[in-house]
Amino acid sequence: MITPLLAVDAIILFRGGIVLIKRHNPPYRGCYALPGGFVEVGERVEDAVKREAREETGLDIALRDLVGIYSDPGRDPRGHVVSVAYLAEGRGDLVSGSDARSAEVFPLQSLPPLAFDHEKIIDDALRKAGKRDAKQSNQSTVIGFLGDPRMEKTRELIEMYALQNAVKYKAAPNAGAVMGKLMGEHPELRAQAKELSPLVKEVLAEVEKAGPDEWHRRLEAIAPELLVELSVKKEPDKGLPDLQGASGGVVMRFAPNPNGPPTLGSARGIIVNSEYVKKYGGKFIIRFDDTDPVKKRPMPEAYGWYLEDCAWLDAKPDLVITASERIDLYYPIVEELISRGGAYVCGCPQSVFKEHKDRGVPCEHRDQTAEKNLELWGQMLDGTLAEGQAVLRIKTDMGHKDPAIRDWPAFRIVSTPHPLVGSKFRVWPLLDFESAVEDHLLGTTHILRGKDLADSGSRQKYLYDYLGWKYPQVIHWGRIRIHQFGSFSTSKLRKAIEAGEYTGWDDPRVPTVRAMRCRGIQPEALRKFMIDLGVGETDIAISMDSIYAENRKLIDPKANRYFFVWNPVELQIEGDVPSIAKAPLHPAIDRGYREIPAKNKVFICHSDLEGLKIGERIRLKDLCNVEILSLEPARARFEGRDVGKRMKIIHWAPASGVAVKVLKPDGIDEGVGEAGIAKELNQVVQFERYGFVRINRLGEPIIANFAHR
Repeated sequence: MITPLLAVDAIILFRGGIVLIKRHNPPYRGCYALPGGFVEVGERVEDAVKREAREETGLDIALRDLVGIYSDPGRDPRGHVVSVAYLAEGRGDLVSGSDARSAEVFPLQSLPPLAFDHEKIIDDALRKAGKRDAKQSNQSTVIGFLGDPRMEKTRELIEMYALQNAVKYKAAPNAGAVMGKLMGEHPELRAQAKELSPLVKEVLAEVEKAGPDEWHRRLEAIAPELLVELSVKKEPDKGLPDLQGASGGVVMRFAPNPNGPPTLGSARGIIVNSEYVKKYGGKFIIRFDDTDPVKKRPMPEAYGWYLEDCAWLDAKPDLVITASERIDLYYPIVEELISRGGAYVCGCPQSVFKEHKDRGVPCEHRDQTAEKNLELWGQMLDGTLAEGQAVLRIKTDMGHKDPAIRDWPAFRIVSTPHPLVGSKFRVWPLLDFESAVEDHLLGTTHILRGKDLADSGSRQKYLYDYLGWKYPQVIHWGRIRIHQFGSFSTSKLRKAIEAGEYTGWDDPRVPTVRAMRCRGIQPEALRKFMIDLGVGETDIAISMDSIYAENRKLIDPKANRYFFVWNPVELQIEGDVPSIAKAPLHPAIDRGYREIPAKNKVFICHSDLEGLKIGERIRLKDLCNVEILSLEPARARFEGRDVGKRMKIIHWAPASGVAVKVLKPDGIDEGVGEAGIAKELNQVVQFERYGFVRINRLGEPIIANFAHR
């Protein structure tokens, strides 16, 4: 984009006429024009008008009005010009000089032919001065006139948005943000964005001179609603938008490569696709795009993992398709494609074709006859051609602006056995071909696709055009990133697990659905969260806290409460300590009590002990009150059971408790818990003063996975 150049003009009214200059220099030699020129760096526009007028005419001028700001792309060979024109009155007399000797005064009604379409500017100036009706001209675009409602309103808008930006960030307004707000709120101005840029800079410079107090005061005076807007937290649009063309039902698919179990990113695709099918009726398909037995080699057990997690997420598919078992369906389509001239067998080494592709030059195989290509295709299938000797390419446009679109590969020879179908096939489709064909064969109506995969649609449409197929509707969405996790890449996670960095796919530190399930995250929480995210194209960065908040609403009423003491320290208590404590299973819902053995020895957390002082009275929750007698060793004296005046309350665990290990995303806590925890296998409970956990394995110790606070 060419940066607009700023120019100024002076329409000088002098002795009943207008002063014009006859140009000496090409390309405008002999043409008449207004006195004017370019604004120098750092110079005020008004000063530039007076300077240019004096240099070209010798007159001192008095500025009257800013006529307007004009877009004139043909004005100067250096590029696009934004012209600022002033109406002025000349004082004194014309003087001689290199330019001034060519200055002439012309009567208002008899102007000579002008350069740069200045006749339009003069007409506008005279209209303002009441001298003449303005004429129409199509050679310049009038942005607006100061003094008329259009320009004044635009200037007011710019000032409002500049002040709002300055108040919001307590800093000088940002030109890009102000322009973006102006264009977003007033799309009718988008066609004039280049021409408005100088005005935006001018207004921002004026705003910047004031300070924060003045910004706030001025914004409150001219646009108090924008000030209120800053204090109102806007709730983003939630839920799934309607799909076009879905009234008769939809066929939608989620198509993973099963080289590991579903991640949270996969869960989004599973949930949203299935939710649309529930909304409109139709068919939800899980299609395993497992046609890469080398770089993204499928895991046999992952096929089942996907179906298990789909059922857990309440997204059971209506149909399950495995692409690797359907390769023979693709071969007749290839033959038809070749016969129609839409594909050819290329024998170029990969590095050689890359040079052709980068240069946009076809290779020697592109113009082979259909008969020759069918022959070579047969040799790919029967083993005559070895791995690496040939690929099938789709003919696109070798001059396409995007090299990734140019004659993309559709099939290659692979000798590595597939983990599911072994060596049944030796010619395997690449993902763009397999996915495109399967979408047609399955009658897919709508595709949810990451915006980073937009090129796939561009490539696949060549295939659809050759075969006369109708391409499905595509909705592109942005990626999600969760602050507590790194990449969702299953390949990277698999390498980390194999290297021993994680204990497995259900390790609480990994972003898989299996890990979420083991941590006690409920499927309803994930469904609601993913649906509320919607399907916008904006990349989203979120925190697990948002999922935890949804999950807490679901599990809090259901989770029984228990004591778990991590990093335990033995506390000896003197006196007649009750032998049994009765504590409610839930603090707000009557589900009965749990009985915890006590007597004179219990465990408390080391962190609680560190916060105590000798002589301090505390309450052991649901048991009794004690006074601290010693910290090393920890000793206390029984001080009664009644809940007296306000005192610190801590939890505890019985000496006869069970060993518990809690696996967390950021580490492991080990300690002692109530024996009743062993009754909660595969249930979510709350360890009081600790958080929610899921009990996953009984034994010595009991294994629990941490969910959240």
